[in-house]
Amino acid sequence: MKLLFDNVSFHCSKIVTKTYSTSFSLATKMLYKSIRNDIYNIYGFVRFADEIVDTFHDYDKKALFSRFSEDLELALTDKISLNPILNSFQYTFHKYGLDKSLVDAFMKSMRTDLHKTTYLTDEEYKAYIYGSADVVGLMCLKVFVKGDQSKYDELKDTAMALGSAFQKVNFLRDLKADFNDLNRTYFPNTDLNNLDEASKQYIIDDIEKDFEKGLSGIKKLPIEAKFGVFMAYRYYSQLLKKLKKTPALKIKDSRIRVSNPKKIELLARSYVKYQLNLM
Repeated sequence: MKLLFDNVSFHCSKIVTKTYSTSFSLATKMLYKSIRNDIYNIYGFVRFADEIVDTFHDYDKKALFSRFSEDLELALTDKISLNPILNSFQYTFHKYGLDKSLVDAFMKSMRTDLHKTTYLTDEEYKAYIYGSADVVGLMCLKVFVKGDQSKYDELKDTAMALGSAFQKVNFLRDLKADFNDLNRTYFPNTDLNNLDEASKQYIIDDIEKDFEKGLSGIKKLPIEAKFGVFMAYRYYSQLLKKLKKTPALKIKDSRIRVSNPKKIELLARSYVKYQLNLM
């Protein structure tokens, strides 16, 4: 009967992914079926943790996060949880032997969002991105290489770069919500009250360097993962292009997005590039 409960849990993680992120869900569908559920399981876990600190404003977020953290530890120790999202994650955690330090780093960055609103130095900024994004990329990489440690070590740096790029694009896209609703400023040495084109371009140049490094790693991924990750890369690259064309002040006052029809077009174009080896 545990198998039935696990399948229900996996389905919950899949629903969370599809509901919260159409773009990530679309990219995940492009992965081979053999690894798809495990990526849903990782996404469900990180999404729930992020939701607590970002959206549950009418509740005691600190208490909820502490309870979630305790339940997470029990799930990883007991290899089961009545929280289906944590049950899914512990399954994938043990299946691939994920590094507990990656989970701890992620939870540390999420916990930081409960009280920290400004990142004044590059060191603070990089530490937050490592915990909130890079480690998620590393957890997914361990699934992509099916636990192969040598392949994981080879692609580790490029996976972190891609995770950083995705997160920084999210930061730039979500400037309005982070700044106005959550009073957060992630980019150091940037005055969001007077965001100018030079500051925006500096951020974009940094993201493009991460994307370039990340793409080199995508090309070396196993076939089971390569197209799905390439699709995610293409989506975020398109989003960055839109942000690049958008005036700095407008970015701060609106949320730039890629329309669903454009996502489908990107999927078709990406498939052609992939098949022709034009990545």
